[in-house]
Amino acid sequence: MHIVLDDTAMAAAGGGNVLASRLIHRAHAEPGWFLYVPSCALVEADRARPGTAEHLASLPGITVLDLDLPAALAVAQQETWAAAHSQYAAQPTAERPDGAIIATTAPHRWAGEPVRILDLTA
Repeated sequence: MHIVLDDTAMAAAGGGNVLASRLIHRAHAEPGWFLYVPSCALVEADRARPGTAEHLASLPGITVLDLDLPAALAVAQQETWAAAHSQYAAQPTAERPDGAIIATTAPHRWAGEPVRILDLTA
């Protein structure tokens, strides 16, 4: 299971969201669970909830995704860096042929986008 936390999910995790906490626990404790935090989304989450970036980056089981050249080119075509980097990170790759699911507390943000989401507000 490959899951990308968008900036809203990261901020929610810092605020004690139970579903986000469960994802973090699974990524640490269960084989086959992978949790990714795109660096651009991490910056926005930290702006919304200071301390989020340092906390998430220190947790085992979380992979921080750098803004490499292909990601930067994808981000440059979108309005917000956080959403663009999250969407880019969820696309299929050699390691993730089916792509990843975006965990979010703002599912309306992803309406009409070619991504699968996991609503953390339920």
